[in-house]
Amino acid sequence: MKDIKIVFMGTPDFAVPIFKALAENYNVVAVVTQPDKKQGRKQILTPSPIKKASALYNIPVLQPNKIRNEYEDILKYEPDMIVTCAYGQILPKELLEYPKYKCINVHASLLPKLRGGAPIHHAIMDGYDKTGITIMYMDIKMDAGDIISQDETTITKEDTLDSLHDRLSEMGKDLLLETLPNIISGNINPLKQDESEVTYGYNITKEDEKIDFTKTNIEVDNKVRALNPVPGAYTTLNGKRMKIYDVIVSDRYYANTEPGTIVGFEKNGIRVVTGKGEIILTDIAIEGKKRCLVKDYLNGIDKEDLLGVVLK
Repeated sequence: MKDIKIVFMGTPDFAVPIFKALAENYNVVAVVTQPDKKQGRKQILTPSPIKKASALYNIPVLQPNKIRNEYEDILKYEPDMIVTCAYGQILPKELLEYPKYKCINVHASLLPKLRGGAPIHHAIMDGYDKTGITIMYMDIKMDAGDIISQDETTITKEDTLDSLHDRLSEMGKDLLLETLPNIISGNINPLKQDESEVTYGYNITKEDEKIDFTKTNIEVDNKVRALNPVPGAYTTLNGKRMKIYDVIVSDRYYANTEPGTIVGFEKNGIRVVTGKGEIILTDIAIEGKKRCLVKDYLNGIDKEDLLGVVLK
């Protein structure tokens, strides 16, 4: 299969194991990734994780600003197949129709559930009990192509964005290697997506990051886990932004108490009322300070000053 020329398109850490497996088993003739971006306080121009990984294999890298207008250089590599994974731009018709074996996408959900750019975040945030990987043909509409293969995993109550991200990335690698020979041989039966079952996992916004304590304790816990470690769910404490990375769900009930109110303390946490039940904050980062366990934070303050404070 080394005679089949593949162009890989991807950008973040999630795509790295998938790209490496492809590069080590197939003839990847070029990599397409997003342009370098300024990062950190010093705004240092930084290459994407996929660009860094491509250097290990001496594979040429293309970084179009807008691929819909800058696709000609990709076609010069005459790809027999294009494989994408979390690339970050919609491919134009000219690319979709070029390869002999078409354009294949590795998507981190069980399509048609959670189309969009943040399916892993939303799988946890929206309370899904399972998710997975879909290998699919690409078309003009976002994540709407025919399904080639899928693999699923249970979402546990301990899963965070970090743990589910890493598990799905490895699953994507394995499923792609299992599926590609069948695509090339034609031993597949693509399945059209059921449009009546479609849900979306759009990119996370600043509004999505804020905790709404009128939600149930389960919903708050889901949001915290879905945004741990980045970007982190947040609220405000006495006017300062406070990110929350871990909580414990508690079924204590408080009548006539405003959601978000701090009502007490545990050895390792701060008890906060929600729309149903309460949560216990155990891992936080207050604006201007480093992330810490709540038990350490409480050692340095007068806890009584926090009683009755409402997190906004």
